[in-house]
Amino acid sequence: MTAEDNPIPSNFIQTIIQNDLDSGKHTTVHTRFPPEPNGYLHIGHAKSICLNFGMARRFNGKCNLRFDDTNPDKEEVEYMHAIEADVKWLGYEWDELHFASDYFNHLYMYAVKLITTGKAYVDSLSAEEIREYRGTLKAPGKDSPYRNRSVEENLGLFQRMKEGEFDDGAHVLRAKINMAAPNMNMRDPTLYRIKRTHHHRTGAEWVIYPMYDFTHCLSDSIEGITHSLCTLEFEDHRALYDWVLDEAGAPCHPQQIEFARLELEYTITSKRKLHQLIDEGHVSGWDDPRMTTISGIRRRGYTPASIRDFCERIGVTKKDSSIEMAALENCVREDLNEHALRVMGVLHPLKVTIENYPDDQSEEMQAQNHPQNPALGTRSITFTKTLYIERDDFMEDAPKKFFRLSVGREVRLRYAYYITCTEVVKNEQGEVIELICSYDPETRGGSSPDGRKVKGTIHWVSAEHAVDAQVNAYDRLFTHPNPGSTDNYIEHLNPDSLIVLKNCKLEPALANADANTSYQFERTGYFVLDKDSCSDALIFNRTVTLRDTWGKIGGRSD
Repeated sequence: MTAEDNPIPSNFIQTIIQNDLDSGKHTTVHTRFPPEPNGYLHIGHAKSICLNFGMARRFNGKCNLRFDDTNPDKEEVEYMHAIEADVKWLGYEWDELHFASDYFNHLYMYAVKLITTGKAYVDSLSAEEIREYRGTLKAPGKDSPYRNRSVEENLGLFQRMKEGEFDDGAHVLRAKINMAAPNMNMRDPTLYRIKRTHHHRTGAEWVIYPMYDFTHCLSDSIEGITHSLCTLEFEDHRALYDWVLDEAGAPCHPQQIEFARLELEYTITSKRKLHQLIDEGHVSGWDDPRMTTISGIRRRGYTPASIRDFCERIGVTKKDSSIEMAALENCVREDLNEHALRVMGVLHPLKVTIENYPDDQSEEMQAQNHPQNPALGTRSITFTKTLYIERDDFMEDAPKKFFRLSVGREVRLRYAYYITCTEVVKNEQGEVIELICSYDPETRGGSSPDGRKVKGTIHWVSAEHAVDAQVNAYDRLFTHPNPGSTDNYIEHLNPDSLIVLKNCKLEPALANADANTSYQFERTGYFVLDKDSCSDALIFNRTVTLRDTWGKIGGRSD
């Protein structure tokens, strides 16, 4: 198992595990990450992955990857492979790979044992009737009329359920606990249901499938899990977790410990809603870079280290809270600031002609790949008579505090010369389409021998040597900080979550960009090559801007 050098910091779960080891309750630690393969993993799962694998690593223990594949009509092999890839991308390797379906025979025999000991029965009420009989938080439930069937009748019916004699929904197997229990999960919960669905591993062998609360605890026990870490919504299920293990006579009794789930602002993590976003075409797929699925943020250019750092910073608590999106964005900024190569890219090009520069001349300028890390070396960029600069770096009627290019004003071209705008060329609509400038040949490298200073430095690319590219400027998918809490979260989709820039001009070296390398487009943001990019049509995705401007301009960053 591999991961970051410094796993998650001390927290209440670590304290529990350490006490268990110190007391001799356990001699080793064994955790697991148990996703259902019914969709792609999201940022919330990343916290669970880092916690389970991180705890195992901290205590030199083991962590399993186990697929909870007991609901086959919603599960796909594609999702399983995607989950495996996500775990590995985050930097972890599981010690054992398991499937809940590995234990179908074991689970069936545990169910038979519960029936034999009078702790489970076959109920023939409909799903709607079972809900009605269950009662409410303020009123106790009432016993099913089938609750007192004999052990022999229950065993016979359960066997016939397994053999496929009954239609879906005709019967279920329920635990016999207490229909007046204050905890609704203990009011004779369903353990098995009939479901004629092809399973990706067992095919048509089974037509009855165990429920999650029955499967999960027994799977933990079969695998020898010591600490079953789960999110707070399972806190009320812990009594059932313990009941099943005790009454079924499981080989060991793991300890369930709950922690707060990750709720990130401006995101949706409900798989049902994520499916809806995809099915209705609001996003392009599970790996759309606006999605906070792990595959989506990977495609957008987030790094495994930044996600692990984020999970470490938010910590592990017992209280649910909402985390600001800026916290995640700051983590990737900090990581990319350390490692991303610097390049120059012009996203909104404006042509510049240096009128006093020789027509047939070009010069190689040396640019730093990372100003704070000289070990990353330098690269050559070509300076010529015709350049492109950012359109926002010019203003015809500039205010006093505008320190970039304007008519009669001088600026520094990064790594090159001082230039002064002398003339503006416009089209018939009055739009500026070209700047005529002069340069000072004595200022090569960006400094003047006479000591004069300029306040503005702008980036550029040679028009002759630049490569064309499309840049996808991604932003937050929603404008509401908690879209899932609203009546219709679709209404809060951000219309500017994707702005496609088709006429960008980039340094020629980016024609051979590495898909696994992040780049800082100087003064603009961090970018990564998109998977759909090709040599004839370069596509770069913006990971994040250089600084957080969301709050300053009313919910948008540019």
